[in-house]
Amino acid sequence: MNEDIRIHSWPCSYYLDTRKQWVAGRLLLTPVAIKFTADKTGELLVDFHLSSVSEIKKESSNLIFSSLTILENNTKHWFSSLQPNRNVVFNILEHFWREQLLSSQASGAEAAALQSTKGKELTGLLTGSQKRLEDTAKVLHYQGEQFDNIMRGLNKIEGDMDVADRLLTELESPSWWPFSSKLWKVPLETKPKETATVSDSKNQEGIIIRIPVIITHRTDSNVKPGKLTLFASGLEISDCNSQVIHRFESKDVDDIRVHTPYEISVRQRFIGKPDTSYRLLSAKMPEAIPILEMQFSKKIQFLEDALGFVGARKSPQVDLGTSIWQAATGLLGGVVQPCSLLGGGEGMDSDEVQLQKQEKISQEEAQELKQILKKLKGLALETEAELERQDEALDSITTSVDRATLNIDKQNRRIKKLT
Repeated sequence: MNEDIRIHSWPCSYYLDTRKQWVAGRLLLTPVAIKFTADKTGELLVDFHLSSVSEIKKESSNLIFSSLTILENNTKHWFSSLQPNRNVVFNILEHFWREQLLSSQASGAEAAALQSTKGKELTGLLTGSQKRLEDTAKVLHYQGEQFDNIMRGLNKIEGDMDVADRLLTELESPSWWPFSSKLWKVPLETKPKETATVSDSKNQEGIIIRIPVIITHRTDSNVKPGKLTLFASGLEISDCNSQVIHRFESKDVDDIRVHTPYEISVRQRFIGKPDTSYRLLSAKMPEAIPILEMQFSKKIQFLEDALGFVGARKSPQVDLGTSIWQAATGLLGGVVQPCSLLGGGEGMDSDEVQLQKQEKISQEEAQELKQILKKLKGLALETEAELERQDEALDSITTSVDRATLNIDKQNRRIKKLT
């Protein structure tokens, strides 16, 4: 990820202690740093890493009102006249600062507990692939359930149309036809209710990912912290107390715009009333965007500032848009021979020895890689089978819809003759 990408910038004033005066300029936030540039001279007066910040506060005094202070290496920086207001800037800066601290602590703890070896690096890459495959499987499983519901609905429509055919035949029969009354006595075909199998699906579906976000509703200037939760069936926006602010089902989302790798907007259009739109900013958004792209491939749009993120993400090792099998095997192209991924247990032992010799990994790491590879292969095969099943289901749905359309046209013509 490009560390110089601009997440947000705000017009403000900075107190330059060396000159004892306020300087007008812009406060700039990047994924890892805070900067301030003077308007008149273009000079970069402030530039420090988020990890060096020890405190961000809202302060005021007799001479300075609505100011924001940032304590960096025992140096306090004062910012005032913040636009659109101090609270917006404070919430965004604090969010990225806390996420930077959490990521630094996590990486520090991991480095202390585990030595950075090639085996651990490979294990981490494969574990990430396994997580992405599991997320993909959840989405596909939900789509499969939707296809099954559609098929059940089409079957019920066909049953109702059979009943309509019998009733139309009775109406078309002359009054003297001796067998007309039998048509009415034929018991109507009743299909068992299928609603029970569909109920509580939302309660049973799992969470794909949940990240902290800064929420802006429509064009409001105020922002507030909250959470974004992605399900297989849609997405949910909630506040810090886990109270749901709004839930978008997949069918409700009209478009998703990726403004930067850290900021998106979700919109549902309406006729005759304002659209429902939320703008979401998060340090963890790069983890959620690939899942959104997979779920809303025809509705997501990458704007100019986000195009670099798409190009960087679509490298051979981290592309989530490639095929399912590549997600399981592409990361090992330069380490394990392709046959080892498809071979049985006999080839694995020699591959473990080869891994240990070439990459200097321990026997335990080789065993762990072997287990992850088996899980990846199983997940990939299951996902491919589900995709094939859904392709067949789509063909059946298309055929049933075409057949139902012809029957409806035929019945409409018969009704017109009767009237």
